[in-house]
Amino acid sequence: MHAAKIRRMASPIDPELLEILRCPYCVSTSTRQPGEDPGRLILYKDCWLIEPVYGRKYPIKDGIPIMLIEEGEKWINVKPEDLPVPPPAD
Repeated sequence: MHAAKIRRMASPIDPELLEILRCPYCVSTSTRQPGEDPGRLILYKDCWLIEPVYGRKYPIKDGIPIMLIEEGEKWINVKPEDLPVPPPAD
């Protein structure tokens, strides 16, 4: 297996990127949530980003976070432990 692919699998998302990514719904001008830093995300099972306050869940597919509000809301009622790993390709 190619070394770059192995590294991507070992670290699905750059820690610096994870530090700056936010739930797009929580930071949108029209739907901004309260607080100093709304929309922080938690990496879950190396293939999901979860916004823990409101429950939107964003899949990471081929190393790319799918940060569309519609995608996060599609999974909002799914418990983290029930999320498919890896996320479906659609």
